[in-house]
Amino acid sequence: MTAYDAGVLILRVCLGLTMAAHGYNKFFAGGRIPGTAAWFDGIGMKPGIVHARLAAGSEIGVGIALAAGLFTPVAAAGFVALMLVAAWTVHRSNGFFIVREGWEYNLVLAVAAVSVATLGPGRASIDELILGTDRVDGWWGFAIAAGLGLAAGAGQLALFYRPPAPSES
Repeated sequence: MTAYDAGVLILRVCLGLTMAAHGYNKFFAGGRIPGTAAWFDGIGMKPGIVHARLAAGSEIGVGIALAAGLFTPVAAAGFVALMLVAAWTVHRSNGFFIVREGWEYNLVLAVAAVSVATLGPGRASIDELILGTDRVDGWWGFAIAAGLGLAAGAGQLALFYRPPAPSES
């Protein structure tokens, strides 16, 4: 294993397990799915119960897939879609910096996932085991991760995001 393969493996596993843990938290911690559903309703993602289940399941699924290097560009597209929706619905109005609950963290996760898709998952991956040198990476990996992710996130927002009316003071 080269230093390149080790580096991309470390990045993939860190990103993937972080996202999977985020989804696990929606299912099993705090308010669980009912609490997450109420929160989704509150931010304007209707119906909240559907989006709570989809978000939690997607975060676990794409997180594990990216960590394993399985369908890497598609898993990375999932990161982009999830982070676009989160940034737009929750963090956008808070500005850029995470210390003010801004969208900085969302950007870093999405860009890091697209970078992994562009570089390829490395030798220690299921994609390498199954596809070898025929795996999708480079500009195709970038295009799938960024393009599919942006389209999926924008589509979800267009179809389901109904921002709550500003409360009267």
